[in-house]
Amino acid sequence: MILVDTSALLPFLSGRSTRASEALADVLSEGAEIALTPIVVQEVLQGAREDKEWKRVRSYLLTQDILLPRDSLATHVAAARIYYDCRRRGLTVRSTLDCVVAQIALEHGAHLLHDDRDYEAIARVRALKTLP
Repeated sequence: MILVDTSALLPFLSGRSTRASEALADVLSEGAEIALTPIVVQEVLQGAREDKEWKRVRSYLLTQDILLPRDSLATHVAAARIYYDCRRRGLTVRSTLDCVVAQIALEHGAHLLHDDRDYEAIARVRALKTLP
């Protein structure tokens, strides 16, 4: 299972070529199983510029598998611990939401496809499997 982060999905949906968007295209062409989190769905929809785009993107996103926290409170507590552990090691995580996405990936044993340096910091304190 590959969990796709907003940082990979947005350029893919907009047709921009980045290392992550190309990796996502490769993963999809190979028929790999991908999923999103509710946070990723929210972040992508927040970027819509008009109603037509909102509806088109929403329709696409809601056809995807969604990975939910196994236990919402426990997931958020574990995400806070990720942030705390990174900070104690001198690693800057700019987004607490990235800690939640990373924790969901860990809970489900998913690889995280991203283009965000926060996840590389998190991978230094947790066994987070990242792509590309």
